[in-house]
Amino acid sequence: MSHSGDLFWALLWLFFMLSSLQPLLQQRMLEAARQRKIARFERKRGSRVIVMVHRQETMRLLGFPIVRYIDINDSEEILRAIRLTNSDVPVDLIIHTPGGLVLAALQIARALREHHGKVTAFVPHYAMSGGTLICLAANEIMMSPHAVLGPIDPQLGKFPAASLLKVLEQKPIAEIDDQTLVFADIGRKAIGQVRNAARELLEGRLPSEKADELAQKLSEGTWTHDYPISAAEAKAMGLNISTDIPTEILDFLSLYPQPTRTQGGVEYLPIPRQRQGQAAERA
Repeated sequence: MSHSGDLFWALLWLFFMLSSLQPLLQQRMLEAARQRKIARFERKRGSRVIVMVHRQETMRLLGFPIVRYIDINDSEEILRAIRLTNSDVPVDLIIHTPGGLVLAALQIARALREHHGKVTAFVPHYAMSGGTLICLAANEIMMSPHAVLGPIDPQLGKFPAASLLKVLEQKPIAEIDDQTLVFADIGRKAIGQVRNAARELLEGRLPSEKADELAQKLSEGTWTHDYPISAAEAKAMGLNISTDIPTEILDFLSLYPQPTRTQGGVEYLPIPRQRQGQAAERA
């Protein structure tokens, strides 16, 4: 009887141990599968593949995120990946994000814009706000037929900067409280900064007048912040859009299930990347 009891408790303990390890094992299996897919896509395209996927997508009214998504950690990782890549090697960025910190998004966008090799942004589902700002740096944006981009107008807390400026237009100054006036002043500066950044990223991609027009349209509150800009609409605006997105990109998101806790969203093979022909010559 005692032996049977000991066996029962040993099996029960083993069961709980395996149950506790299961999420970790599943995570390791997903990571390995993602690394294999990244490696295969790099071989196919002869490129550096960088993946930025943010899957924790709880949103509030009008699409304002409860928390930020693109952050400084993301920009650090992507800049490190670009530094590990020869300047003439193409960069393929797979991006799925509701947006995030403007500073981090602009760091990523500028680094991609200065890369000499072709930069392609793959948008399987959506790249909103800061994600769109990053896409403006790409030579080509490949979207699935129903994927969307979004406006890049700055948000000050829960208020759009453009809407705060509307208050100044519609009410006498004497009837506006000091805090709103301060926010409106910050909002005016923020809109100008984002508009200039977008124009900088579009320079050389579009004629100067068209770049100015698009930068203004995206940054100055033309739509609500969660407005979905379709591939057709983005193409009509002058962006280099293609909807011939590879099937493996569409399947890739299945390897990024909704997390139960916050985790990093950027992944790449952390080794220097060169054109295959150059590697063969040196060998």
